[in-house]
Amino acid sequence: MQQIPAPSDSSSETGRGAFGRLTLKPLSEQIIVITGASSGIGLVTARMAAAAGARVVAVARNEEALKELIAELEGKGQTAAYVVADVGREEDVQRVAETAIRQFGTFDTWVNNAGVSIFGQAMEVTTQDMKRMFDTVYWSVVYGSKAAVRHFKERGVPGALINIGSIFGDRGVVVQSTYSSAKFAVHGWTENLRMELEKEKAPVSVTLIHPGRIDTPYNEHAQSYLDKQPVHRGMIYPPEAVAEAILHTAQHPKRDMFVGSQARLGALFGNLVPRLTDKAFEWIMFRGQQSHERPSHPREAGSLYEPGYGMHERGTNEGFVRGGSLYVKASKHPVASTLAVAGLSALVWTLAKRKR
Repeated sequence: MQQIPAPSDSSSETGRGAFGRLTLKPLSEQIIVITGASSGIGLVTARMAAAAGARVVAVARNEEALKELIAELEGKGQTAAYVVADVGREEDVQRVAETAIRQFGTFDTWVNNAGVSIFGQAMEVTTQDMKRMFDTVYWSVVYGSKAAVRHFKERGVPGALINIGSIFGDRGVVVQSTYSSAKFAVHGWTENLRMELEKEKAPVSVTLIHPGRIDTPYNEHAQSYLDKQPVHRGMIYPPEAVAEAILHTAQHPKRDMFVGSQARLGALFGNLVPRLTDKAFEWIMFRGQQSHERPSHPREAGSLYEPGYGMHERGTNEGFVRGGSLYVKASKHPVASTLAVAGLSALVWTLAKRKR
């Protein structure tokens, strides 16, 4: 595609608003880089961002899916480019940044979303598979963070770095020990990086997204050591809820964003009553992460080493899928939500008092 000049910056010279908070561009003026954009959360986010007027740089290993996505977006009059990259390789991630700058002149938001899981008990998973998964889930976030921060510092205009964590990065879980460990590392990296950048007043908004269990092809792409097919069972959330959180924090600096009360409560209970949470997970999560009847796909069918199928937003999970996340919507408007809860509480108290 032809090089398109970057949109003009409508923020102040310092990029800071009241109380020194960073001011980010509206989505319609942004160039947004999204890794893992060929399916699931990344695919939904790319479509929603483009629909809102953002220029999208879609990144994944599956070139066929990326070409299909770009053709779809351009067919709607939207602007997008793609980069085929293995984000577990630092040189590939640097090439993503260079391509975005060459195509659009800059980028304003970088979303580290790419990921893959391994379903299997801790002592069964090979060290080779564990290392490969850490390349994709953890090291890709480090590489992407460094590329984004360097660019935002060099241009001197605020940008957003958004790292996708997990409910299992706040609280360990059985059967996905490697994925959980890698997400714990993502959370730790993000927190430390945020504090250092804030201390030096760097023009970077750093957000950690904490999704609950999401209905994506995540289970199909995973490396499986199980006899039964990996799935999410119980309550799960649509990928649109995560995309909504991502696109909100691309425009409004926010430290953390939990997707679903499930994610918030999981972190809370894990900290307040860890032994009780251990026992609950031991009882629920072995069977809650695999199908009752369907046999697992072969281990080599996962996308740990090769690209998985693309252009699918949803997975083959067996849980109850919510229509969205009220927790995300409340988090977008914390003052209004607090006032609403306070008002409702006052109303309940008044009615109860009158009844007495």
